[in-house]
Amino acid sequence: MSRRAAASVERADREADFVQSLQRGLAVIRAFDGESRTLTLGEVATATGLARAAARRFLLTLVHLGYVRVDGRLFELSPRVLELGRAYLSSLRLPTLAQPHLEALVDDVGESATIAVLDETDIVYVAHVPARRIMSITIGVGTRDPAFATSLGRVLLAGRDAEWLDGYLGAAPLAPLTNHTVSEARLLRAELTRARRQGYALVDQELEDGLRALGVPIHDADDCVIASVNVAVHTSRWPLDRMRRELLPRLRELAAAVERDVRASS
Repeated sequence: MSRRAAASVERADREADFVQSLQRGLAVIRAFDGESRTLTLGEVATATGLARAAARRFLLTLVHLGYVRVDGRLFELSPRVLELGRAYLSSLRLPTLAQPHLEALVDDVGESATIAVLDETDIVYVAHVPARRIMSITIGVGTRDPAFATSLGRVLLAGRDAEWLDGYLGAAPLAPLTNHTVSEARLLRAELTRARRQGYALVDQELEDGLRALGVPIHDADDCVIASVNVAVHTSRWPLDRMRRELLPRLRELAAAVERDVRASS
C-alpha cells in the first residue's frame, strides 16, 4: 500500500470513530464563559455555529441531564458541570501534594502562588493560593491562559522537545496581550531557550499590565517537566532584581519539595 493510500485509510478510520454530536454538545457547554454566564437560544446558536433547531436540541438534552438550567428564554450552566472536571482533578495527585507547600510559600513571601499544567497551547491552573490582602491576585482552578505570555507557560514550553516546539511555534496564535508581550516566534524561541538554560522564566507585564511573574518547573520521577509553579506580583512592589534574589530561591525550594513528594507517592 502506498503512503498516500495508507494515510487515506487512517484518516477514514479517524472519521469513522469521530462522534460529531458529542463535539457539538461540548461546543454548547463551552459557549458559556465568564463573560456569557446566561445565553439565549439564538446566542448559543451563533456562538457554536449550529442551526437554532440543533442548538435547541442540545440545550434541552443538557437541561434534562442536569448540566444546564433554563429560566424563560435564558440558559445557564448548572453546578453539575463541575462533575466533568472533577474526575480529572481528582486523578491529579499534584495539587493535593503541593497545597501545603504553596500555603507556606504564600505565608512567607506575602504574594499569590499558582501551579499549572500545559494543555495544547494553553496553561490550565490546577492549584492556587491567594495572598492574604484585600488587593490580591486570585485565579480560579481550571482557568486557562495562553502559555506563551505567562511564566508558567514559558517554563512548560521550555520543557518540551525540539520537534514539538517547532510545531507549536509554527501553529500557535501569538497575538500580543499587552505592549510588552513577546509575540514573534523567533523572539519567543529565544526566551524559551533562556528559560530552559537558567531553569526559570520571568515575565514582565506580558499577560497583563502591572503584573510580573516568576515561574520554575516541577519534574516527575523521570525528570520530565509535568507542571510549573509561579509567584505573581505587582510591579509597584517587586523590582525584577529583587524577584530573582528573594523569590527565585523560595520557588526552587518549593519545587524541590513537591518533586520529593511526587516521587515518594509514586
